[in-house]
Amino acid sequence: MLNLIILAIVAYGFYYIFTSYSKYETYSKKAFENFSVSYDSLKKSELGLFVALVAKVAKADGKVDALEAQLVGIMFDDISAVFPDPQKTKDILKQIFNEEKDREENIEKVALSLANAIKRNKAQQQQFMGFLIQLAFIDGEVSPQEEEILQIIAEALEFDPNAYHAIFDQFEKMMQNVQPKATLDDAYKVLGVKAEDDMKSIKKAYRKLVREYHPDIIASQGKSEQYMQEATKKTQEINQAYEMIKEARER
Repeated sequence: MLNLIILAIVAYGFYYIFTSYSKYETYSKKAFENFSVSYDSLKKSELGLFVALVAKVAKADGKVDALEAQLVGIMFDDISAVFPDPQKTKDILKQIFNEEKDREENIEKVALSLANAIKRNKAQQQQFMGFLIQLAFIDGEVSPQEEEILQIIAEALEFDPNAYHAIFDQFEKMMQNVQPKATLDDAYKVLGVKAEDDMKSIKKAYRKLVREYHPDIIASQGKSEQYMQEATKKTQEINQAYEMIKEARER
């Protein structure tokens, strides 16, 4: 259950990076309309370099778990959507990820290449670094291996140590404040379903609510920051409720 709650929190930070393209012209469809999609061009691009670093953080503790795989899959969808050939782009990004997840010797080299690509954009540095930290927290804690890789990347990016620790500490506090739902009845109420509904119907309701309340979808409709925060909390409740029901059904 905790994994799904963590996913909800991480997803907010994740989508903030990759679905707010209107705020960052660099990642708009217009900016990439003449981009020639190929393995070499993507691997050398800042987004390709970022995917390589994501792979290294995800595999730092020895394996890419199911929850990490979900986030990475969402990332592929979001990034590929701004390129002329989304499916080809997604396939290449997957290839880059799979190649880089098992390579430890080039972490600093890849990080330095990314640093050079985005050195004039502090906002991008913070967004990228923030997501990598969040990814490391996906299972509830950061392993020594993950923290070591994060430090290497942060130093290569010349990322402000104070900003790094602020993001790290903030996410750590978030994890400590996550509370499970009290009862199964509460979970059904959150999803707006009944105990006698089948799992297919419950899953459909869950997906509909996630789409309705997802913070970034709401932000795109011009809602306030406070509303976004409330939507983030609601998304956590939705994920938590679904996982509780799912676990109960599997007993």
